[in-house]
Amino acid sequence: MTTRRFSNEQIDRLLRPKSVAVVGASDRHGALGCTLLNNLVQYEFDGDIYPVNPKRDELQGLKVYHSVNELPHGVDCAVLAIPRPFVVDTVRDLAKNGCGAVVIYAAGFSEAGEEGAKDQAELARIAEEYGIVIEGPNCLGCTNYVARIPLTFVETNMRTPPEGARAVGIASQSGALAAVLATTLHPRGCYVSTSVSTGNEAASGVEDYVEWLIDDPSTNVIAMYVENLRRPAAFIAAARRARAAGKPIVMLHPGKSDKAQESAATHTGAMAGDYALMKAKLGREGIIFADTLEELADIATIAVTCESLPGANMAVLGESGALRGLAFDIAEDIGLDLVDLNDENSPAIRAVLPDFVPVSNPTDITAIGLSEPEIYTNLLKALLEDERIGSVVASIIQSDPITSKIKFPPIQKVLDGGDLGKPLVFAGVDEGANVPQEYIDGLARVGIPYFRSTERAYRAIARLADLAKRDLTDNSPDPVVLPGLAEESGVIPEYKAKALLAEAGILFPPSKFAANTEEAEAAAEEIGYPVVMKAQAAALGHKSDAGGVKLNLKSREEVNAAFQQMYVDVANYDASITLDGVLIEKMGKMGTEMIVGAKSDPEWGPVVLAGFGGVTAEILKDVKLFTPDMGKDQVKAGLLALKQAPLLTGWRGSPALDVDALADLIVKIGAVMLGNPSIREIDLNPVIIHPAGEGVAALDALMLVD
Repeated sequence: MTTRRFSNEQIDRLLRPKSVAVVGASDRHGALGCTLLNNLVQYEFDGDIYPVNPKRDELQGLKVYHSVNELPHGVDCAVLAIPRPFVVDTVRDLAKNGCGAVVIYAAGFSEAGEEGAKDQAELARIAEEYGIVIEGPNCLGCTNYVARIPLTFVETNMRTPPEGARAVGIASQSGALAAVLATTLHPRGCYVSTSVSTGNEAASGVEDYVEWLIDDPSTNVIAMYVENLRRPAAFIAAARRARAAGKPIVMLHPGKSDKAQESAATHTGAMAGDYALMKAKLGREGIIFADTLEELADIATIAVTCESLPGANMAVLGESGALRGLAFDIAEDIGLDLVDLNDENSPAIRAVLPDFVPVSNPTDITAIGLSEPEIYTNLLKALLEDERIGSVVASIIQSDPITSKIKFPPIQKVLDGGDLGKPLVFAGVDEGANVPQEYIDGLARVGIPYFRSTERAYRAIARLADLAKRDLTDNSPDPVVLPGLAEESGVIPEYKAKALLAEAGILFPPSKFAANTEEAEAAAEEIGYPVVMKAQAAALGHKSDAGGVKLNLKSREEVNAAFQQMYVDVANYDASITLDGVLIEKMGKMGTEMIVGAKSDPEWGPVVLAGFGGVTAEILKDVKLFTPDMGKDQVKAGLLALKQAPLLTGWRGSPALDVDALADLIVKIGAVMLGNPSIREIDLNPVIIHPAGEGVAALDALMLVD
């Protein structure tokens, strides 16, 4: 079943129109309809242009129509440069007249209150009724650089990609950032195929345009700015198609600083916020994330200029010992792997270096390149041909046009004969150097991206190399259905949650529910001392805060006293809480506290969270999100990437812990989430992890069920 709302032919009427109506056309300088009309005329749009203005008969030598009702039937695209109050009726009239697509510049819709939201909903209804593609409202329009069609009110530099050139397609919810990104890419020698700003997305969203860009032969890389993915399932489907087509998607998505949802019932729900959940899901689909607008442009630059993406293990040709030291620091800070190269393990590299230059990474060739520029060609080729290396950076002091003339040609020569299977990136170390544009363009022509900043190049490579290191294999377990879950709803207290989850093979210490003192005493005798007593109520999420946990009870008398005191303590904490009873549980042996839980989003589906737990879980947040399609080995790799992972593998003589058992638990929780869509949250905190071979034990459990 397809998730696409529009066929490529429908979106072609917007992005490759053969006829365009400019509604609100004008000759008043600065008016949106004036700039739009100027763009179409200036760049010689080869289709029909229909200006619409009730007060004019002619503009730029073109016949002007006084209303949209006078337009010929079936115009491909109408661009509305008119005030908001006239938009809905105009779109309705255009749809009735067979118009295929509409671009709406005007703001003041869903972002402006109830009346605007009502009008935007009507636009969506019209689009659905007539099958018309609506871009916007509140957007900057779109530009097809290949076909030279600028349907935007921004004065456009129509840098058209030559036939066969690699190009970036832009889909952005911000028109301003779409324009800025194109402006950033062009001076680097990069091309843009098509840029679409989606605005409020009344009836079409970024996922619709990504689908079109995947099938666009002129697009090789897709760059996106997104604030809200309104149709997650449709976007995931598009992302999978893009990965299968070999078209990387680079995304800038603000929101990681948002507070966790205050309504979350569990630690897991609070920590697995919307942004983190989205990123975990899309990371599994091969999306490459940028943290800043600069990173978005930098990553896209490498991805579109180079025939292949960076793999793990970078090598650097440098010209300064000081810069070599800085490279080590930057690489460590951003998690970028530098492959170990030395005289003994790199004979091919050793053979092209002067005797006084040792093989290292970064390699410091000193200033020899000024007198022997062929060293750039020879060394870079040797590095690119080394199978251990996933990408190569030429970290170069540029200085001035004279120095550039010496250094750039031998570097460009490295790829003059074609791609060598991995990226070569030029990174200047003196950002203010006067470098003629011809040298930057020359590098781009052979597939070498140019950066004025070494650090920015390193960061972009790190993002791309991270993709190469991801294991994206689908290892989904068989779903596990919990038989008794259908009878439950709301917050499920610990004693019930443990009984339900035990059906999935999740291990808990021996325990028994008790509704009164007699049952509590009998349970303790049956389980065997020492025991722990825990208050049980759906409304009591954090029992320890309310005095709802009594540890190390060693006799019937202690159990009796603890039971009485627990009811007093909970009442003092919150008199509205009525306890179901208590859970008597065998005191377990000590170990390292972890947290394991899950959250299911109505749109994105489930994720499993795991990491270091205990009372500091929400403070340190040393956790990772795992998707339920991940297998045990993938989960283990994620656990061993936690900040405190040395505690799992044997820190300062302590025994290695049972990471295998913890990974098994995470996979089981994923299977439970897959088999029970009604589960909104699960929280196991703490989970005690014991030495290798001794397993894990979940000491607490809480569930939220729809």
